[in-house]
Amino acid sequence: MKNYPLISLITVNYNTLNDTIEFLESVQSLTYPNIETIVVDNFSAESPEQFLIGKFPSIVFIQSKKNLGFAGGNNLGIRVAKGDYLFFLNNDTVLSPNFLQPIVEFMQANSQVGMASPKVLFPDNKTIQYAGTTEISPFTGRGTRIGLWEEDKGQYDHNCPTGLGHGAALIVRPEAIHQVGPMPEIYFLYYEEHDWCEQFKRKGFQMYYIGVSSVVHKEGKSTGGDESPLKIYYMSRNRLLFQRRNYNGFPFIVSILFFLFGVIPKTTIKYLLFGKLEQLRAFYRGIAWNLTNQKA
Repeated sequence: MKNYPLISLITVNYNTLNDTIEFLESVQSLTYPNIETIVVDNFSAESPEQFLIGKFPSIVFIQSKKNLGFAGGNNLGIRVAKGDYLFFLNNDTVLSPNFLQPIVEFMQANSQVGMASPKVLFPDNKTIQYAGTTEISPFTGRGTRIGLWEEDKGQYDHNCPTGLGHGAALIVRPEAIHQVGPMPEIYFLYYEEHDWCEQFKRKGFQMYYIGVSSVVHKEGKSTGGDESPLKIYYMSRNRLLFQRRNYNGFPFIVSILFFLFGVIPKTTIKYLLFGKLEQLRAFYRGIAWNLTNQKA
């Protein structure tokens, strides 16, 4: 590559300083020569500003005055980013030295692509977490991650269109953001990148999976894991919210019926059987939010 566009790496920290340090250490190992690194602290219990700037003096540090959620934190980064491309990376990702070059080369050669994600691996560096996805079903509010839990044997080392990008590693053209707007902050956590992807597609931008590069993602520490009431609340709340914002007519009616007669009974029985009453309450609070917040 003769010319090296400026890449703005944007990451959000929230009470997970050790992950952020490991992420920034991996950024230092990158061979790509033209990057800026933006760290947004989403109002952690203790601000890591002095420590991070002391250890990584080249970063741009932004201290949020309150927890703005995943979308809001990244949007703070968007406001100050100067890059020819913006690369949103979770702070619990770890980058390999040659991570950026193939992704930038692909974006440079494919101007119709508005956003793209690389292959995402679990921390063992050999099990696939993401190799593209199907579209989210207008009836169920779910998509399917391609390659999930498969051993990485190179079977997905190719580039191809995909239904959705992966929020843990998402490169975006700034000019596309100017047309679409920033990440939708109404979600706070989960589904915001899915909604953003749909907005990009409606504006005519293509979405790609770039399998010639990969990133390791530790996944979900700041929210407490899959069974945390926080995650359950936002997943149930935002699954419905996504349907409300993106579908109407027959598909929307079917999705509501599917939720009423499929998701709600199944989830209720599951949590009752295992005595997970706190998780059950979180699930119902997520549903109730949609009943009391008419504006989507």
